[in-house]
Amino acid sequence: MADLIGSKLGQLLFIGIPGADMDATTEKLLAEIRPGGVCFFARNIKTAEQTRELTDSIRNLSETEPLISIDQEGGTVDRLKRIFTPMPAAAAIQTADDARKFGKITGEALSLLGFNMNFAPVLDVIDAARERTDNGLYSRAFGRSAEDVITLAGAYARGLHQKGIFTCGKHFPGLGSAAVDSHAKLPSVSIDTNTLVSVDLLPYQALIPTRALDAVMVAHAAFPSTDLQEADVNGKLLPSSLSKNIVGGLLRERLGFDGPVITDDLEMGAIINEYGVGEAAVMAILAGSDMAAVCAGVDSIYESFDALKKAAADGRLTEDRLDASLNRIAAVKQRSLRFPNFSSDAFRQLSEDMSQFRAKIS
Repeated sequence: MADLIGSKLGQLLFIGIPGADMDATTEKLLAEIRPGGVCFFARNIKTAEQTRELTDSIRNLSETEPLISIDQEGGTVDRLKRIFTPMPAAAAIQTADDARKFGKITGEALSLLGFNMNFAPVLDVIDAARERTDNGLYSRAFGRSAEDVITLAGAYARGLHQKGIFTCGKHFPGLGSAAVDSHAKLPSVSIDTNTLVSVDLLPYQALIPTRALDAVMVAHAAFPSTDLQEADVNGKLLPSSLSKNIVGGLLRERLGFDGPVITDDLEMGAIINEYGVGEAAVMAILAGSDMAAVCAGVDSIYESFDALKKAAADGRLTEDRLDASLNRIAAVKQRSLRFPNFSSDAFRQLSEDMSQFRAKIS
């Protein structure tokens, strides 16, 4: 039974790979971890043809259909900018029709490259007051209110879905009023429970019932002025990504989300400065997440995998808990569509379509 559980544990990891080629290190990593998902970054992308070859190689080496994702938001988070017309930021989109078209062009490009998921849309609410904070979000959010986010992000998600791309709403339960960037350290978000519910959670409350969100990414943040905040064993504020109150209680039970929950990258300063990446991966799964994102260091991926194996061996991570996550992950993967054959001409045309779209909305 232990061997059986061990063979499943890699599905709980959403990993990064070192470079742009299927080298021996990457092939060994995929064979030993058997991850549920792989996320691409700029380091993995040189040309459109090479990117499709790499996604195909990952798929061919995987025992089960993997989620292959990317942070392709546009604006400051544009992993394809070396090979595709730079995409506008979400904040530049003003109408639902434009948002849907933006999602549709993005989704078709991603599908040609062999992706089946986009870590988007951003659902953080950033109004005029919040946009002055230095939290790294800048122009990444849609609109200037929760209502704008619901309308525009929802339309964008529908555009992605039209081209067979799964969505992942982020950063739950909301980083719009964070004062620092979680890539550097843990943000302590000062909003109270009423503001969290009446502003930041509204996009999730509206979009979850519509099935606009295939997955949700949980932020690394503390919310000390809410009744959801927990402390860790040392009495420090527990990050939302490791919190049973936030993931298991708020997202699962109160909002009724039944799809995969993915952590933000556990190698961010908000987590790694206080917790080892392996222990954080275990804590995240026990809190209710289904997949722990470990996207930079190969050693960190192995550390997380070993920690999950140890947690399963000592009974901390039960087979029932493991199977609950595997079932949610599999339910999404089973909906993955067949990918179109790669065409350089089609990809160039989509890049031109994006150029025309940018000109239209500017």
